[in-house]
Amino acid sequence: MSLEQQLLEYDRRHAWHPYAPTVGADPVLAVMAANGVRLRLHDGEHRYEVIDAMASWWCQIHGYRNPVLDEALNRQSSQFSHVMFGGLTHKTAVDAVTALVDLAPPPLDRVFLADSGSVGVEVSLKLARQVQIARSAARGGTLTRTRIAALRGAYHGDTLGAMSVCDPIGGMHAMFSDSIPQQIFLPRPPAFAADEAEVETWCSEADEILNFHRDDLAGIIVEPILQGAGGMWPWSPACLRHLCCRANELDLVFIADEVATGFGRTGKLFACEWAGVVPDIIVVGKSMTGGYMTQSAVLCSDEFANEVSRGPGRSLMHGPTFMGNPLASAVTAASLAIISQGQWRDDVTRIADVMSRELAPLGDEPGVTDVRVFGAIAVVQIDTPIVMRRATRTAVENGVWLRPFRNLVYAMPPYICTDDDLRAIAAGMRAVVADQRGAALADAGHRKES
Repeated sequence: MSLEQQLLEYDRRHAWHPYAPTVGADPVLAVMAANGVRLRLHDGEHRYEVIDAMASWWCQIHGYRNPVLDEALNRQSSQFSHVMFGGLTHKTAVDAVTALVDLAPPPLDRVFLADSGSVGVEVSLKLARQVQIARSAARGGTLTRTRIAALRGAYHGDTLGAMSVCDPIGGMHAMFSDSIPQQIFLPRPPAFAADEAEVETWCSEADEILNFHRDDLAGIIVEPILQGAGGMWPWSPACLRHLCCRANELDLVFIADEVATGFGRTGKLFACEWAGVVPDIIVVGKSMTGGYMTQSAVLCSDEFANEVSRGPGRSLMHGPTFMGNPLASAVTAASLAIISQGQWRDDVTRIADVMSRELAPLGDEPGVTDVRVFGAIAVVQIDTPIVMRRATRTAVENGVWLRPFRNLVYAMPPYICTDDDLRAIAAGMRAVVADQRGAALADAGHRKES
């Protein structure tokens, strides 16, 4: 048995992969090397070199083995790898905070460093709750505003609080519905290019729910402009503006979960810019470190943070062990320095142009219900659920790594992809769509014969 086969066999027997069973699981591929936008894979018998169209779940925007990020990580590792952030600080954490404050829209100048996107969302929900506790205490009243309004189709993470603001029916967490906080859900907003009538109808429906629950709500959380794992759905900036305005009117904390959309993915540095709004809280993660380390951040105004500090408890009640980790902070500062140079704008525009052109013909294909490209996100929606094993095999055989879900074949590639890389990604997506369509027709024919 080869070393690759031994690795895969041990993995099959002992490792537990995300969103995967341990019985009857689809086979995994071993990564033997990664460089630029390419992965070298092994399935136990064959080697493949593929373009990573997923950017490792949307975070590896600068590519693998980026020399700037490598140097930042190596430099910090030669000094110290971790110290606690309670009562201590260090230059790399301050550098990361500085980079975030420099990029964030004013007045968001207070930064809480966290471990991951889900943890960042947890912190933002706690922060909203503590702000309302402080405001109630200042008025001499008791807290009644404890719930959060979220959107149908939302996905905000897999931890307990984050699960509570994910879509309760169409999301992945319905089995936990009896053990998570019960939140308020607004209808899914209309599409990005929705007309005025569609927007007005949605705003009226949202207002009715918000007004009814106004005394119960502490805040509103959204994935601005693009819902990610809930369906890769770009939605109307007018609806985002309306929600931000209503949050202000109702004295609610407005939270923008920009874990997936932040740092250029939608064509704006932050997706909130599409609507010209600044939320009370922004949560960022994923590409913040260029995909090198796990780190996220929660940003708010200093005035907002001071409300918590003057309220009961005085402190934001969260403190991760690895908060401000020096290795993660060093690579965050380096990644954001690349972002601040602005090349991402041209790259994202170029990605959108190439992918739109290459995928447009699929819009006329049978079984394809929608083709949408938004920033550096390309999606082909089909009318049958994806058969994952077939999809990944077809993609890899066509030189691309894709990880479709539900009925969506999509790509969120690294920004550094060349035009040739992008054309290869689009070709791989077309191959997967064709294979899935063929499999669906064959299955339908088999059922008819039976």
